[in-house]
Amino acid sequence: MALKKLVKDTIIDDTTFVNLKDYSQDFVYDMRYATDDNFLKSKVYDCGECYLRLKTVKALVEANKNFMEKGYRIKIYDCYRPLDIQKRMWKIVSNPNYVANPAKGSIHNRGGAVDITLVDSTGNELDMGTDFDHFGIESSHNYKKLDRKVIQNRKLLKRIMQKHNFKIFESEWWHYNLKNASADKLSNFKWQCD
Repeated sequence: MALKKLVKDTIIDDTTFVNLKDYSQDFVYDMRYATDDNFLKSKVYDCGECYLRLKTVKALVEANKNFMEKGYRIKIYDCYRPLDIQKRMWKIVSNPNYVANPAKGSIHNRGGAVDITLVDSTGNELDMGTDFDHFGIESSHNYKKLDRKVIQNRKLLKRIMQKHNFKIFESEWWHYNLKNASADKLSNFKWQCD
């Protein structure tokens, strides 16, 4: 497997879209937009694949290795998002604090953002105080009226992700952008489902 990854990395440009599953089997998936269990109440992806630019995958795999050393794993809610999906989300929630205006796009539309949480060794999610996609002040990194354990969990997630070249999105504890990913082009690339 290591040789396969090495060969892929030498052939593929860092900005190419790749499927995370081709680079690691160590993630847990709950791809919410491939179901109707999301704020849209609608399935908007045909299948729950996690495509990202290769440079984002590399950083995410390293972050997950770091979490695994501590007894946790990353659980993925969302990865790359085609621009058409961003437009649909904006029609439902036209609030730039929670959904990027498709006119300028999101880092999700550039393949440099992930929505994640952590799970323990038995697969249980760590308590982060709110559910994924909770549109309220309670989801903010600066919100402090939370249980001490919740604050510790959020800090753990933030610390390791920042260590691996990701930046926070202030209003969403689950959202992380790879540094400098905003320089990549917006995309409407759509993956094939089996």
